[in-house]
Amino acid sequence: MADVSPAPASDLEAAPPARRAALTAALLAPVRRIPETARKRAGLALLMAFALLFPLIVRNAGDIDAAANALAFAMLALGLNIVVGFAGLLDLGYAAFFAIGAYIYGMVGSTQITPPWTDVWQPLQWLGLVSRAHVAGGPDLVHLHVSFWLMLPGAALAAACFGLLFGAPTLRLRGDYLAIVTLGFGEIVPIVVRNTPDWTNGPMGLNGVNSPQMFGFRFGVTSIPYYYLAAVLVALLIFVSYRLKDSRIGRAWMAIREDEIAAGAMGVNRTRLKLMAFAMGAAFAGATGTFYVAKLGTATPDMFQFPVSVMVLVMIVLGGMGSVPGVVLGALLLQLLQSWFLQDLTQWVHALGRLVGSQGLQQVELVQTIELIFGIILVLMMLYRREGLIPASRTTAPLSLTEQAAMPSRGGIGASLSGIRDVPLPAGTPMLEVRGLTKRFGGITAVKDLGLTILPRTVVGLIGPNGSGKTTFFNLVTGLDAPDAGRVFLMGEDVTGLPSHAIVERGIARTFQSLRLFANMTVLENVLVGMHARTRANAVGAVLLPRSVRAEERDTREWAMEVLAIFGNRLLPRVNHLASSLSYANRRRLEIARAVASRPRLLLLDEPTAGMNPAETMELAEQIRSLNTMGLTVLLIEHKLNVVNTISDKVAVLDYGEKIAEGRAEEVHRNEDVIRAYLGRTAAARV
Repeated sequence: MADVSPAPASDLEAAPPARRAALTAALLAPVRRIPETARKRAGLALLMAFALLFPLIVRNAGDIDAAANALAFAMLALGLNIVVGFAGLLDLGYAAFFAIGAYIYGMVGSTQITPPWTDVWQPLQWLGLVSRAHVAGGPDLVHLHVSFWLMLPGAALAAACFGLLFGAPTLRLRGDYLAIVTLGFGEIVPIVVRNTPDWTNGPMGLNGVNSPQMFGFRFGVTSIPYYYLAAVLVALLIFVSYRLKDSRIGRAWMAIREDEIAAGAMGVNRTRLKLMAFAMGAAFAGATGTFYVAKLGTATPDMFQFPVSVMVLVMIVLGGMGSVPGVVLGALLLQLLQSWFLQDLTQWVHALGRLVGSQGLQQVELVQTIELIFGIILVLMMLYRREGLIPASRTTAPLSLTEQAAMPSRGGIGASLSGIRDVPLPAGTPMLEVRGLTKRFGGITAVKDLGLTILPRTVVGLIGPNGSGKTTFFNLVTGLDAPDAGRVFLMGEDVTGLPSHAIVERGIARTFQSLRLFANMTVLENVLVGMHARTRANAVGAVLLPRSVRAEERDTREWAMEVLAIFGNRLLPRVNHLASSLSYANRRRLEIARAVASRPRLLLLDEPTAGMNPAETMELAEQIRSLNTMGLTVLLIEHKLNVVNTISDKVAVLDYGEKIAEGRAEEVHRNEDVIRAYLGRTAAARV
């Protein structure tokens, strides 16, 4: 019999995983053949069916009540996700807005608050919101019984107003400072509640809060109607969250989260958008508070302490910051962990203690350790899965070999961009005029009495040694820094001291020396943020999506793709890739595309070819010249003198913040002051 040599050990070890992978692929093949949209719709339909049938399947009032509570915390998590996940604002006092919504309905929906009757209450009596109670031997009193359905949006609006009042003076803070201030606000609200007994009944809380009533049916203490109401509210808030996230407003929030300075330089009004995020999150919490107090029938200050804010924050971290389905999943898991699993596990531990005769095990109460468990979950997620259970940013499949091997575009831009137009200016009006611009940082003068005039449709190179004030000059022109003296005029209009977003609106866009892309946003989203100043959709339009908003979004995306086409297949095949996944040269290209997308009149480029090889450098230089030919005025900082010599109509030289030369490139290169600035006095003397 022939010898049969055994298979190598490595083959035997590799075979089972290979077979498992093949089997898995075979099983999933029919599913993958279904279009992604159809799969999502089928999954959503199954989820909705399960939610509707859950009370009929479980039939346990306690479990249904726990599920309703979990859905309430999912509403809270969706609200905080707008603040923390979308806008990147760390709020440690979120429970304060939960309390505000609860107490607003508690005060107007219970009979414990009975102010004296005056004629001021008469209009509300006509509307059926209050009634007049006669008290023997005393003044008439007011009984408040405002409808739950009226107060659900009313409390959300009131909480949003409190969010605006609190956020206006504090949202200029960042990072840890903002977190500390919000923590203080979260502690203040329960203290105020305890110390205003005339309105809140103090530490005793409000009891006997009216339950919702619909078509003559009062919810009472039955769990099922509250469960279905909570499910509807969660579905509504998920819908609103998705609409906001995929809109102009949501992209601006995420840009602030990624890089606040770059967001402002792209036309995002940072203060306004942060206030909007804070108010929107507060509105979600206010509506949840109204639902929660109506369900429990009572509201006490102890229900809204700091641990509630921490718990909601852990829910977001667990599910995935910025991920709408993730935060809902995180909220449901943690709340059900507290109300179901830990209680059942505690009973099992007690049974084990009785079995083995251990008093210690019989006294264990795992529910009381929930804050410790939340802390452990938070630490573990930060260490091992920061993106959460369902990441907000999904990885995109890598490019195919064909796409990677395709020849990149070469040379200038072949077609004109529809959004770039020449600007007719009165004769003699410069595109940019700077007079006596000065900026000091302590004892250092970064820019000193600088004057510069840039004519329309020209390319001006700004050169000088490192530390000569070039980038500071860009920051002064674009509103990132305020000048100590001097004026800046754009097309004859004084724009000195305007905030960066207002500068973009007037027609100046820029790139940065150190890349400032929105790393966790896609290539397309980065370019869409660049168009923020040229679009007008607000939060209401983003949610309701009227025809005008849909048309604006469609035109915006078409323009973004047109701008990305400048760089051919260097960026177009990667529109759905995260900016962080791009090569360094493609990141440079993306930053330029983002600036061009804002439809500027004057484009400021800060070392655009840094990090590029000679071929890429000359390619980009030709593209910059093409943009100038279309009508853009360009001012660029560049250390590669071959680029400056090739495309610049005029060159200005800075040294120690002062302009030491200006003129054509060949004239500037022969200037003795320029040679001295670059080579030093001793070396210049030998030239």
